[in-house]
Amino acid sequence: MSFIHADFLLQTQAARRLYHDYAENQPILDYHTHLPAADIAEDRRFGDLFEIWLEGDHYKWRAMRANGIAEKFCTGDAPRYEKFLAWAETVPFTLRNPLFHWTHLELKRYFDIGEVLDLETAPGIWRQAQAQLATDDSLTTQGILRRFGVRAVCTTDDPSYDLAAHRSLAASGFEIGVFPTFRPDRALGIRDAEAFNSWVDRLAASANIQVTNLNSFLDALKQRHDDFHQVGCRLSDHALNHCYIDFCTPEVAENIFSRVRSGQAAGEAEYAKFASFMMLFFGRLDSEKGWTKQLHLGAQRNVNQRALKEIGPDAGFDSMGDWPQAAALGAYLDRLEQEHALPKMILYNVNPADNYAFSTMVGNFHDKGQPAKVQFGSGWWFLDQKEGIELQINTLSNTGLLSRFVGMVADSRSFMSFPRHEYFRRVLCNLIGQDIEKGLIPNRENLLRPMIENICFHNALAFLELPLPEGVTSRKSPMAGQAR
Repeated sequence: MSFIHADFLLQTQAARRLYHDYAENQPILDYHTHLPAADIAEDRRFGDLFEIWLEGDHYKWRAMRANGIAEKFCTGDAPRYEKFLAWAETVPFTLRNPLFHWTHLELKRYFDIGEVLDLETAPGIWRQAQAQLATDDSLTTQGILRRFGVRAVCTTDDPSYDLAAHRSLAASGFEIGVFPTFRPDRALGIRDAEAFNSWVDRLAASANIQVTNLNSFLDALKQRHDDFHQVGCRLSDHALNHCYIDFCTPEVAENIFSRVRSGQAAGEAEYAKFASFMMLFFGRLDSEKGWTKQLHLGAQRNVNQRALKEIGPDAGFDSMGDWPQAAALGAYLDRLEQEHALPKMILYNVNPADNYAFSTMVGNFHDKGQPAKVQFGSGWWFLDQKEGIELQINTLSNTGLLSRFVGMVADSRSFMSFPRHEYFRRVLCNLIGQDIEKGLIPNRENLLRPMIENICFHNALAFLELPLPEGVTSRKSPMAGQAR
């Protein structure tokens, strides 16, 4: 029997029933990815396993480096097939690492390959996958979305991005929603004056607004926020070490902005003030339009400076940070709440030590009529594996309402990542199934079915209010959206 079988990860009869009857066939709403919209608009066909699977996967690069593989086989100029063989050589050493599960789940779901990948099986797996990629229309980018029952994908996009691919998709009649997400992190990049000013100029060109001072800078950002909304964007996203709460007046922010525009990089104290000012501005924009703001907090990025200089960012040299989070997060949310400008939010932490801080924080900011207005988001990055998913679910269950949870996101840079949703659903059903077997919760369909279906799809559908293409299902299960 293949390592990946029908009851993979499902350890009880109750878990198997929950998964196969309720979770397995739910659609996917992948509301946080890093997939390139241009690849979807062009319906890209991949040439080989390297293109579809390895070319941007820093998870695999970290494992390969730990296995002693030279950098040329990770991010360097080695031939594609040799890079694949280097990964195949590494896979047997990933036992008990989530990469071992993900690798074989992906090979099974995309190519129906049930063999364990190693150097002996690698040549045949490469040939079989390459033959299917060349001829199978369900393995192009649009075909993959259809194949996995995806109803919508949200990409991650800088405000200066021209949105051409999203406009093309919207005009094409493609039946699956592909929406941008507003990611304005570079608007806070004042510690590098040269890079910031170059970006501001690109932003100004995209917005068709001449940026001469702080007010015109904010006008340009607002214009791009409007432009994103027009092509279906309903989410923003920020990657921060922690929230910033050194709130300052517009006059102070103007002075900081003017100095940076003149070429003087900001120091840490100025950065904290400016970031605090801008994050309030972005919160107000999202609130006005009914968007959902995502905060990804706590990653310590680019720890290896030599690697950053030689290879660049997002190459697998980041780790968990340990900044204090709770006080600043609470102050930021409270400041927006005081202004009646707190948007819907999803909070993600990367350090499991912060689970209870985040999960209990969200309970302070709920509104009548909007179930779970501030969400404790799914296990992110280093935590999107079995133990991390279980920790997040258990924490949320103990402190909030698991039944209102908006579920899993793939945070994907690869079109081979959609089985991550299946992985999450199997872990979820296994946990609930264990509770049923232990007598901790009743084995009643009218309780279990709505919870599982809502977490898998319907809660996110109702919460995010994405403008899905006409004809895309918007059916809600019995509990979705109910409020008193």
